[in-house]
Parts: sequence; C-alpha cells; structure tokens
Amino acid sequence: MAIITLAGNPINTSGELPTIGSAAVDFELVAKNLSRVSFADLKGARLVLNIFPSLDTGTCAASVRYFNELAGKLENTKVLCISRDLPFAQARFCGAEGLENVVTLSDFETGQFGRDYGLQVIEGPMKGLLSRVVIIVDADGKVSYTQQVAEVSQEPDYDAVVEALG
Repeated sequence: MAIITLAGNPINTSGELPTIGSAAVDFELVAKNLSRVSFADLKGARLVLNIFPSLDTGTCAASVRYFNELAGKLENTKVLCISRDLPFAQARFCGAEGLENVVTLSDFETGQFGRDYGLQVIEGPMKGLLSRVVIIVDADGKVSYTQQVAEVSQEPDYDAVVEALG
C-alpha cells in the first residue's frame, strides 16, 4: 500500500507500483469507441501510461495535453491516458481539445487495472479512482520507469519522464 495525499491529507492506494524490470501486468481497458484494448494488442511498442483520477480536473486535463504534445515527438511509442472516466467523456474531452496523439482508455467497468497496478485509491473522497501515476513499459513488455505523484493535485514530474524516455 502506498500513501499519497489529497490537499495534504493522507490517503492509501491498493498496493505498490510494479517494480522496475518486472513484466507489465496484462490489462484490458475500454477505448472511446467502446472496443476493448489489451496489453497484448500493444506489444512491440514502448508504452507511456499516463494514469490519473479524472479528466474533470484541471491537473488531469493538463497532463493529457502535455502527453499529447510529447506523443507527437516519440517514435515507436504509444501514450495511453488511463482513468475511470467513461469512454464518452474521454472522447468528448479529446475532441474538444483537438488531442489526437494519445489513446484514452477507461478502467470504468471493473477497476481491475487500478487494483492490478496497485494504484487504486482505497479511501477518502477519491475512493475507487486511480492515483496519479506514470509508468513506462519498454517494447519488450518490461516496466522501465514508475512515478507516483505524492500529492494528487500536482502534475507529474515531466522532466523525469522525458529523461526516462531517453
């Protein structure tokens, strides 16, 4: 269990992030067109998992905008923006913002992704949502970088993510 904060108040997550060098856990999430996307569907590409509570917050929206711009500059890399928002809300947000370089995926159906990756919030006002995390998975399916943002209202350390992408 990891401890993060919301407005300075401690809250717990469901576990620990995957360890560097471990195999990424398989997942199945829902795309904006309601199709299912699994980890197996994405093999062979490097993945940046930008995980966050909800697009309905300014911080989460800012991170998706940032990663959309970054995704346009990366080769053999897919940037997945993952939340428990409904796929319709994700599609509406990206459409209104003109964001076309990221793939939005939803864990709304079961929450299994959040539990498997140890980042589901398990108490407090955000219970059931995903904590703010960035995970990089290399083209061989191994976790090469993780970052859990300590204070939910803050954006990820983008410089550290870019450095990890090399």
